[in-house]
Amino acid sequence: MSANLGERLRETRKRRGLSQRELADLAGVSLSLIRKLEQGERNDTRLETARQLASALKVPTTRLIAEHAEDGAGQDEVNRWAPVHAALAASPQAGGPSEAPTYDGLREALQAAVPLFAGDRFDELGTALPPLLRDAEILTEVDPRGRQLRARLLELTGWLMTQTRQFDAAEMALERALDDATHPIQTAATVNTQCWLLLRRGKLAQARELAAHWADEVEPRMSRATPAELSTWGWLLLRLSAAAIRDNRPGEAEDALRLARSAAVALGQECTPEDDFLRTFGPVTVALKRTENAMVAGRPDQVLSLATKIPTGTLKPTSNNRNRHLLDVASAQTQLRQYAEAVDTFEKIRAGSPQWLPNQRYARDILGDIVSKRRTLTPQMRELADLVKLPV
Repeated sequence: MSANLGERLRETRKRRGLSQRELADLAGVSLSLIRKLEQGERNDTRLETARQLASALKVPTTRLIAEHAEDGAGQDEVNRWAPVHAALAASPQAGGPSEAPTYDGLREALQAAVPLFAGDRFDELGTALPPLLRDAEILTEVDPRGRQLRARLLELTGWLMTQTRQFDAAEMALERALDDATHPIQTAATVNTQCWLLLRRGKLAQARELAAHWADEVEPRMSRATPAELSTWGWLLLRLSAAAIRDNRPGEAEDALRLARSAAVALGQECTPEDDFLRTFGPVTVALKRTENAMVAGRPDQVLSLATKIPTGTLKPTSNNRNRHLLDVASAQTQLRQYAEAVDTFEKIRAGSPQWLPNQRYARDILGDIVSKRRTLTPQMRELADLVKLPV
């Protein structure tokens, strides 16, 4: 968070001719918070609150803040993933078995690991990933074909590190994946994950610019576009929309979402090009992201309305996107005081992805709201609070 938040807030408020109390009423935040920010007693606030202030002042969120990163992983998580960090930074000669890896062996091992990434099986990845990374480094030194495998592995590792809030490691992995990329679509797919990392780090302007640039670069001719091209272009537009809505640019967010929907309509259904779960895209994914935008914009009623219209069936989005959508639904239910329903939604996530949920700061915030507003907690609520490590 920029140290000049209070100064920027005060200057913008005065330019709009608003008193502190008028701004508080328009933004739906407390007068005391605005006073503390402008007087320098506080120099940070939640991104959600910054967006509310920016919306009331009719300016982009980035006018008030330079960036607002999610909290990184705690020390326990850092220690848990330390072998992965070390493998990313290791030279090809550092450690490893005496028997040299082969191209076919590494390819098969990578294929076997992909379901662990797709299924959020973090415990197993913590064991499997370090030797895979080391083997990829060693193989690429002696076999040029290893470069493509290493690019894919580094992209997956960057995605996993972003998911688990190991942001510095994610940045390293994704930059190296881009260096290894040999095809424009592969490059753009990695850039898509980079945009997600930038969003989680609160770098909204950079995420918008990067997504917009690459969406222009890979925009396909719709009449003959391949599924991989449509998916890649659509995902970059979804990242652009996500950055724009957080930056209080609803028109730009809607335009990007409309273009993404045109790519989804061209596909006709959820599609996973080249069996790459990270590229899964289609009408359901776009519908989930429209609901997410409504949640960011502070429309819990619209979130629940949109959620009822999302089609279900055998063709599903990725686990991560499904779970994020369910958190949006739980957040909307909490804001509308539907606490029992919110807990039921959390249980759906826990049943499908028990290792995913504890890594989500968003889940912790929602459960924190539930706990603070309830006089008594059910055993189910207490279990969920413990699962996401909600502070006592």
